Amino acid sequence: MIKKINVKQLKPGMFVHDFNCGWLNHPFLTDSILVDNERIIEKVLKHGIQELYIDTDKGADVANAPTEEEVRREIQTEITRVVEQEKTNIHPVPIQEELIRAGEIKKEAKRNIQSLMEDVRLGKQIQVEKTEHVVDEMIDSIFRNQDALVSLARIREKDEYTYMHSVSVGVLMIAFGRHLGCDVPLLRELGVGGMLHDIGKMIVSQVILTKEEKLTEKELELMKKHVEYSRILLEQTHGITETAVILAAQHHERVDGTGYPLGLKGDEIAYYSRAVAIADVYDAMTSQRCYQNRYQPTDALRKLYEWSNYHFDRDLMQQFIRCVGIYPVGTLVRLGSGLVGVIIKHGETSLLHPVIRIVYDSRKEKHIRVPYDLDLSLPAGKGGEDRIVSYESPDKWGLRPEMYL
Repeated sequence: MIKKINVKQLKPGMFVHDFNCGWLNHPFLTDSILVDNERIIEKVLKHGIQELYIDTDKGADVANAPTEEEVRREIQTEITRVVEQEKTNIHPVPIQEELIRAGEIKKEAKRNIQSLMEDVRLGKQIQVEKTEHVVDEMIDSIFRNQDALVSLARIREKDEYTYMHSVSVGVLMIAFGRHLGCDVPLLRELGVGGMLHDIGKMIVSQVILTKEEKLTEKELELMKKHVEYSRILLEQTHGITETAVILAAQHHERVDGTGYPLGLKGDEIAYYSRAVAIADVYDAMTSQRCYQNRYQPTDALRKLYEWSNYHFDRDLMQQFIRCVGIYPVGTLVRLGSGLVGVIIKHGETSLLHPVIRIVYDSRKEKHIRVPYDLDLSLPAGKGGEDRIVSYESPDKWGLRPEMYL
């Protein structure tokens, strides 16, 4: 049985099933290990791990510790409570119409960040004017229909991660800032800061950036230097605001003090830096990377919410979930009836009852020849079998959700 325990309960003889953190955030070669000596526990404590999961079938048990399933249900209940009263935004432009313009903006943003990163590699000065223009285009798109650009920014090839992660964090920060009530000038600062938050990675060795195996302790320390490189580069760039510099300088800080480079805690971290920390990890988790398979968006939100007990600002985490939705547009879900579909827009009255484009029948094991839309906010869609029972991996069904938006 898989159970969750506090790190202080970890003892020799236990089998760690999951360190409950990213692969780069613990010192072991695998995510599971038998704790057969105190040195292992010392390493776990040194790396700031707060809670982890043990396998009681392979090692010692902890009485009264919650099971993994109990934790999952509790978090899901809390997240549902967070969004159940949230009203959805009314978009001036339908998503199908905005997707065309958003696609062009995405291409322009990718070209811009590729050019900037290449300039940094060659030792050239960053020219921020073109980035500001792209960010203005992003802001306009977000105001027309947020879901179009946010969903498109998640779609990328594995070898595009470095570029598209920067674009996606910029998009998420604009959407998140809008949700938090920021005015357009501040949204521009957040967008620019989001797009350039990792610019310092261009000074880190490409061998380290693209390594598929676990980084050594020395390599990890070199990787962490990208934060300081980003701060220095942006401070030297004409036209970059202090807000953008601070976003880059603090995006790996954590509210419990376990982040880097300064180990800042709580309000020592700037408000929007606490926000970009969430956006950064959310996009990283939902991306296919050279050393990590992607999380489905809803899985990532649940894990981030769990970590907001210590690593992230809980209030901002709740606002982020309200911003992107418990079922982000583009998520593949299965209904109680066995129908499988893609979330194409949030419901008119609730984030819990989206509009789904039905594309597959899992009981009959066949594609829907003519996909159709099902609005779960309507009375007929709220009961019986027409309700979401799970979110699905597109790979499992051989589907590409973006093709149905």
